[in-house]
Amino acid sequence: MKTRELVLSAILIAFSLIIPLYFVKVYIPPFSATIASHVPVMLAVFVSPWSAVLVGLGSTVGFWLTLGPVIAARASSHIVFGGLGAWLFRRGGKPWQALLAMLPVHALIESLIVLPFGFSLYEGFIVVGIGTALHHLVDMAITLALLRPLGGMFPTGLAKR
Repeated sequence: MKTRELVLSAILIAFSLIIPLYFVKVYIPPFSATIASHVPVMLAVFVSPWSAVLVGLGSTVGFWLTLGPVIAARASSHIVFGGLGAWLFRRGGKPWQALLAMLPVHALIESLIVLPFGFSLYEGFIVVGIGTALHHLVDMAITLALLRPLGGMFPTGLAKR
């Protein structure tokens, strides 16, 4: 990683640790949504694949510290969908395309993760899956709104896309 990527990753990891502590949460077990919790990893997609993976790890730690193992296990999906989104973006997609392509992977992983914890298929796929998809769309809108003013900071030539 280059210095710029490392610094941006560190800042985004800090946000991914702070957001679970202080931002508004909606909790309908096994689903929970913390407003803007996906924004750091979604922004990291435009830094580099390693950045997205590291910020996903930071997000997992942040949720482990605040909401326990089930939510932390769900947050570990950020590692996978962040890495996938960064890879898609690097292949030449537009920001919104990369973020939208991450949605089904994100929702499916979170749905599957809750099943071993004793939740039903309905709770896993309807409550968590659809809830995650809606939450992803909200955080995607926030991320896209932030990209215009922040785009010049990213090393991926984001301003040109």
